Amino acid sequence: MEMERKVMARGDRLSDLPDAILLHILSMLLWDSKAVVRTSVLSQRWRFLWKSVPVSLDFESPNSYSEKDFIASTNRELYYWRSCQKIRRFRGSLFRYDNSYVKDVDLWVHFATKVANVEELTLLFDSDNHPKYELPNFAYKNTLLRSLILINCELKPSGSVNWNSLVFLSIASLNLTDNMLEKILSGCPNLEHLELDCVLGISRLEISSVKLTFLSLKDYQNKNPDLSPLEILAPHIKYFELLGFCNEIRLRNVASLVSAILSSNFDYIVDEERNSEAEDGYLKEFLHIVAYVEDLELGPWGIECLSILELKGWQSPPSSRKYLKLDTALEQLDFLGICSFLQSSPDLETLVIDWYNKKRRHQYVLPWYKNKDEHCKRFEKIHNFNCSLLKMKTIKFINMVGPLSENKFVLPLIKYLLENATVLEKFIIAVGCKGYVSQDCVKLEQELLNFPRSSPHASVVFSYGPSLY
Repeated sequence: MEMERKVMARGDRLSDLPDAILLHILSMLLWDSKAVVRTSVLSQRWRFLWKSVPVSLDFESPNSYSEKDFIASTNRELYYWRSCQKIRRFRGSLFRYDNSYVKDVDLWVHFATKVANVEELTLLFDSDNHPKYELPNFAYKNTLLRSLILINCELKPSGSVNWNSLVFLSIASLNLTDNMLEKILSGCPNLEHLELDCVLGISRLEISSVKLTFLSLKDYQNKNPDLSPLEILAPHIKYFELLGFCNEIRLRNVASLVSAILSSNFDYIVDEERNSEAEDGYLKEFLHIVAYVEDLELGPWGIECLSILELKGWQSPPSSRKYLKLDTALEQLDFLGICSFLQSSPDLETLVIDWYNKKRRHQYVLPWYKNKDEHCKRFEKIHNFNCSLLKMKTIKFINMVGPLSENKFVLPLIKYLLENATVLEKFIIAVGCKGYVSQDCVKLEQELLNFPRSSPHASVVFSYGPSLY
């Protein structure tokens, strides 16, 4: 009893802490904004603290929920959030957008950009909705917004765009014109990161800002026959991604690139036959342009094309790359492309091979190559490649799934790398076993540990379970 009286006398020690510490405690609940508000019932001391915590609001309509009921509920909730002093992020998503909801969504945008003055705004609508939500003109004037993600929103500013503080812009699933895109980018003088996902209607992307250093382009498939191939002029871009399914794209000026990802597939199939000259020519041009980048990632399509080019006598241009990541199915013909890269990369320090198996669902090039005798004969010479990996320190095989012993091309490649990496420090193999280590994995590990290594300091490390690399 005496102890209880002493505790009662001291009162609520948590509430006695300074506001700064209490606000820090509340910030731990930012994953659940409503939980932050519920702390107001704890005591008089906590009643208004929640208003000073920078919260994030996320309104997403579930598939089974009535859109009208969801919108009405969201609008009511926004009324109560008006008293919050700091709302950092706002995300609004509708599974089925309809023009009858335009005033409601306008209310959301007004709340986010004019009332809450959020730093991050995301608007996401279903991809099959027609017509699309058109961003209201008042939203183009905002000097506090730092991140903007728009999916299935029309952008048609009647006047100038003023997004002076914007550093991150992601636009997806809409039609634009060259002039409209130029207008938008000119209103973002501090933009650093630009993502264009399934953005159609443009034939020229010119980026002159020295601050915009990251460009990601995904699923560019322009079906307008009157438009020429998309030209990209971005002399200050340092990081470039080309993802998904794309038509012809030309990199005209990317002199500052230090990192590039080509993980796309290009559709040049005409009359059920592969237009190999166009496809191979595109890859040649790209590899020449990115030969000087420090980091390069290539997807299955590029490796397959490079393998066929190797069969035809063409070799990858010499490069200064230090990091190389290859997404490959590790099948027979892929080895020619892999070895071609290694031969052309004397400065390579890190090699990552992501076993892009997927049961060959993404095999686009090899089915069109019919000269089996030639490629098998060429493959037999793989171990005669004059390739000393003089600077290779780290090699990683990731996402290795299934019985590796059934893939007869994996072990020869691993052996080849161990024999040629003279200064290798670590060889990591991440095996994606599900919940158990199979006998196949154990036998493979024992076999690999006995492989000869040219580097006396090389260690072979096995990692089981989901890949962490």
